[in-house]
Order: sequence, then structure tokens, then C-alpha cells
Amino acid sequence: MNQKTIVMGVIGADIHVVGNKIIEYALREAGFNVVNLGIFCSQEDFVNAAKETNADVILVSSLYGHGELDCKGLKEKCLEAGLNKVKLYVGGNLVVGKQNWEDVKAKFEAMGFDRVGSETTMPDDIIKWLQEDLSCIIAK
Repeated sequence: MNQKTIVMGVIGADIHVVGNKIIEYALREAGFNVVNLGIFCSQEDFVNAAKETNADVILVSSLYGHGELDCKGLKEKCLEAGLNKVKLYVGGNLVVGKQNWEDVKAKFEAMGFDRVGSETTMPDDIIKWLQEDLSCIIAK
């Protein structure tokens, strides 16, 4: 398999790292090259790491409810950096308060995210998305 590279991390002032570590483990086990930036990541951290590693996907995690603020403009920064082919994924508890999931998903898709996961999205769901979006065979 041509190993695909995923840059992932927790954006903004969010310190929720448990899900990040679980997803990292699952992606590595599935055969992906994972660059985990950890917590307190800025948009620039994601963009710079994606450029340095020639990443296929940027996977942004946010659980503290401020994902909308933290993620706004990331697609534009990627385009400015020449990352036109990089897929953008985001997941977690992305907004403050209880909001209709379809509205939240549509909001993030309008911001340029290719895949939007909720706090109940499982690692196997992400792996399936990656397989579909990157046309790769997943080692199980």
C-alpha cells in the first residue's frame, strides 16, 4: 500500500487528548503514517505540518465547543499554502450547546471540510472515510 499521511491534532485551547490518542492508534494500526501534533494546535501548525510531510489529510479535533471559531478560515489557509489536494476532516463536539447535527455538519462543510464527525464518530468511521476519499486499501 502506498502509505498515506494524516496530520492530526486538537485545535485551539482545547486539551481533550484521549480521543486524539485513540484515533491515532487506530489509524496507525490501519497502516497510515500519522503525524500527531497533540493539543493546543493553531491553524498554522496544521498547515505547516501538512506542507512539511506532504500530507494527504488534515484531521482536526475539537471537543470544547469552540470548533467553529477555531476552524474558520482553515480551508483558505490551506489553499494559500498550496495544499489544494489535502482533504480536511473535523470532528468532536464542535459547537456550544445542543444544535441540530445536520445544521452543524452543513456549517463545517460550508467552511470547506470534506468530512465532519460528531462526538460519537468512531475510528472505524474515519478509516472508512479515508479509504473512500484516498482510494486506498486499508490493512486490517
